[in-house]
Amino acid sequence: MLKTLCAQIKEYKKDSVKTPLYMVLEVIMETMIPLLMASIIDDGINKGDMKHVCLVGGLMALAAVVGLYAGIMGGVCGARASAGFAKNLREAMFTNIQTYSFANLDKYSTAGLVTRLTTDVTNVQNAYQMILRMCFRAPANLICAMAMAFMINRRIAGIYLCAVLFLGLILGLIIWRATRHFNEVFRKYDDLNASVQENVSGIRVVKAYVREEYEKEKFRKSSGGVYQMFVKAESILAWNAPAMQFTVYTCILLISWFGAHLIVSDALTTGDLVSLLAYCMNILMSLMMLSMIFVMVSMSVASGRRIAEVILEEATIKNREHPVMEVPSGSVVFENVSFHYGSDAKGESVLKNINLDVRAGETIGIIGGTGSSKSSLVNLISRLYDVNAGRVLVGGIDVRDYDLETLRNSVAVVLQNNVLFSGTILDNLRWGDSSADEEECRRVCRLACADDFIESFPDGYHTYIEQGGTNLSGGQKQRLCIARALLKKPKILILDDSTSAVDTATDAKIRKAFREEIPDTTKFIIAQRIASVMDADRIIVMEEGCVNGFGTHEELLQSNEIYRDVYHSQTSGGGDFDENGGAA
Repeated sequence: MLKTLCAQIKEYKKDSVKTPLYMVLEVIMETMIPLLMASIIDDGINKGDMKHVCLVGGLMALAAVVGLYAGIMGGVCGARASAGFAKNLREAMFTNIQTYSFANLDKYSTAGLVTRLTTDVTNVQNAYQMILRMCFRAPANLICAMAMAFMINRRIAGIYLCAVLFLGLILGLIIWRATRHFNEVFRKYDDLNASVQENVSGIRVVKAYVREEYEKEKFRKSSGGVYQMFVKAESILAWNAPAMQFTVYTCILLISWFGAHLIVSDALTTGDLVSLLAYCMNILMSLMMLSMIFVMVSMSVASGRRIAEVILEEATIKNREHPVMEVPSGSVVFENVSFHYGSDAKGESVLKNINLDVRAGETIGIIGGTGSSKSSLVNLISRLYDVNAGRVLVGGIDVRDYDLETLRNSVAVVLQNNVLFSGTILDNLRWGDSSADEEECRRVCRLACADDFIESFPDGYHTYIEQGGTNLSGGQKQRLCIARALLKKPKILILDDSTSAVDTATDAKIRKAFREEIPDTTKFIIAQRIASVMDADRIIVMEEGCVNGFGTHEELLQSNEIYRDVYHSQTSGGGDFDENGGAA
């Protein structure tokens, strides 16, 4: 974990080195001041030597100024180093998340990733700044003050040593107990963020079903879980302050007692006692700082592990050495393909022994009941997941041999869940081709039957889309997503139930435009409506992860009972596939 995190310091190494150096310089200056003060008392005031008082007083002022400068510069460099470190951590996580396959993303919740990018990074940032400043300053102060105390009087300095050992033991026990609770706290944070995210994204449904009270109670439970874990952790850490105060007051009493006896017996001067008391406070304040560091570090260790986990997560789908950089055609072949989700080899396959041969430029319809693995089938084409057995060929080449970017630029996918991002309509369309001009965007929108409704907006193609496309209807979002996919000029176009929210007339216009305008593009159309696929070149009927039938509309009416039942139910009574088609 430490190696992974430290690798992100990068360009902030110089500030990370300068900060502790400034801190050490500040400590040296602070350590000199009590020694100079003792000299003023013993050699200046007691002897009536004002010249000595002025000279040593000037040195004290200089030491104070240098110490102040070092403290300020240490703060500036420390802030720069910790903020930069946090920036690099976020970038490293976000960059690695972009490489994740769907299988990787299945391991993490969205809320969990957001927590790691925000709360966890902030915890590590604060801990890093404290380590650079206090973690160097406190031990240096402790060592310097202890050394000076032993120089003055070993017997009294022994009190400090016992205090340090006692307090170190107490702090170790406190941190050991508290760390376990902090590990649990951040898991509770994930649940809390998930509750908030789910509620905000689905607020319209919540209000439509008058479920505000239910959602508030669910949030109250999540928030209460965080509260309880923090109370447990902080209750343990609360012993830190009493332990510190007990040690401080005990040291002061013992030093005053033994120091008075030594002064009476002329074994110690008044100036030395003042210095020892000053060093006592330096040592104990250093221990106080160390305890604060331990508290912060104990919180950040759990956060650091979670951050490192995201950075070290290796994508399950990678480029092979010397990948193929060009897709020759849109033909697709499935050879004895089996697939299951997850890493468990014994997991139940959702696709079983699939064999298909699709020629470039064909339009292939796919129908099947919910859970029949229609989406799983097409996800293998663009290598969103890898097969567990067999192989998928695109353009006659195994998809695993392609460069990922090359393959996915040649395969446009419009998923079931239509996602639009905040920005103008043009901004969203240009996800398909960032260099496309407005006329090209208009062309694909006409193909997707989106041009009419876009032009009806006052700002046309410059209309701003709210986050998630909440100011558009479901059918409008679907048509924009189809247009965005067409802008890629793909060799293969996959529509995963992507016209379910448009009327049948618009659906027919979109399919007609596809036939006439992109005849060389291989098209896979997943649908529940027979009307959406009946004019396809061939149709795949899926059932329980297997191909139950594959042929033209007429062939399937003659030979496939599932297809025939669905066709008759929809054309006669408007039934859907799941009611009549043998859904998985």
